[in-house]
Amino acid sequence: MKKQLAIILAPVVLLFSCRTQHKKQAIIASQETMVDATSGSCPYLTKDSKNNVVLSWIKQLDTATNIFCYAISNDEGKTFGKAVEVPGSTNVHPHGENMPKVIFKPSGEIIAAWGAANPNPKNKYSGWVYYSQSFDEGKTWTRPRSLTDDTASFDQRYFDMALLPNGEAGITWLDNRKQWDKEGSGLYYAVTNGKSGFKNEKLISGPCCQCCRTDLFIDRNKNIHVLYRAIINDSIRDMVHIVSNNEGKSFSQPQRISQDNWVISGCPHTGPAMAENKEGIHFTWFTGGSGAGIYYNSSRDNGKTFTNRDSVSGKAAKHCQIASLPNDNVLIVWNESFQKGTKFGSRIGFEKRNANGNRTGRAYITSDDSDATFPVIYPVDTNTVVVAYTQSINNKNHILFKQVFLE
Repeated sequence: MKKQLAIILAPVVLLFSCRTQHKKQAIIASQETMVDATSGSCPYLTKDSKNNVVLSWIKQLDTATNIFCYAISNDEGKTFGKAVEVPGSTNVHPHGENMPKVIFKPSGEIIAAWGAANPNPKNKYSGWVYYSQSFDEGKTWTRPRSLTDDTASFDQRYFDMALLPNGEAGITWLDNRKQWDKEGSGLYYAVTNGKSGFKNEKLISGPCCQCCRTDLFIDRNKNIHVLYRAIINDSIRDMVHIVSNNEGKSFSQPQRISQDNWVISGCPHTGPAMAENKEGIHFTWFTGGSGAGIYYNSSRDNGKTFTNRDSVSGKAAKHCQIASLPNDNVLIVWNESFQKGTKFGSRIGFEKRNANGNRTGRAYITSDDSDATFPVIYPVDTNTVVVAYTQSINNKNHILFKQVFLE
């Protein structure tokens, strides 16, 4: 039996309840668990080809070296098995907006992708995206390679991956290659071709804000959606949406999901997220325009129009993620800085909305003594999700996770 990586840190606690239309909506968080006693950061949640919950993260080997690893849960996110380390990933660069990811293709292939630093005279902050493949359930891995062989590309960052309807994997990322002279990165897209890895890369949109993660999402009608922070009129950095309804052959013109008009000369380092239910596509993002904070809205016509934005939390909130449940409820998580006495911390916020996007519950699922950031969320069933995040404990980062129950 695999040794379970579970270190219990806190008791189960009822965190929030309220009344909406005379129905109590409760958010109950389990005890938080440390996935590994070793320092770590950059959690990510997904599922394997057997629908088991998978948690990946960056594990710190020593003060100068990290490695990308993942663990699989056989009990719906209550515990996770032994960590699988990806060989050759010791060049991984920890960054919560550029978190490594692992994806499981129906064929049995596993792809691990991560960002590495690639400073050069053109951009000292530039990075590189590497990936490795396993065809034997993680026992052995191919030699890591870059997303592209084009020597004109020296900056690849803020990627996302998703399974495509045909069983292949798609990937988006920000790249220095572009077709304009103005500021901003190009948005690139590529797909796997059997065991040969990612192929046929192409520029699909831009200009993009250079330091916010992209979000790639496949809906139930097989449309391919991409969400990113654009640079509009040289100064506005708002979220835009594009979609392909022809298997990625072409993408729509970018449409702003909200007219935030955030004028900022810099990179916010906080990207957007998407989810879907029977009512359409749902979005969450951070902006500093027209009232700083995290917002939510939706589109019921595949990105042609968008509902008015609705506030989730104020200017202290960042790094939001979103998920939908089998019953079509929508959940949003984020981290939010706060002050308690003379001390400052960061806690994880959790919000529940119904199928139409109306708020039905809200809570903080970490304590007022926590310093927790970069949450990710994955649904287990109609009433249960797993939330993982990075938390500073005694000045060292660790990966914690907990189940959250919805009543």
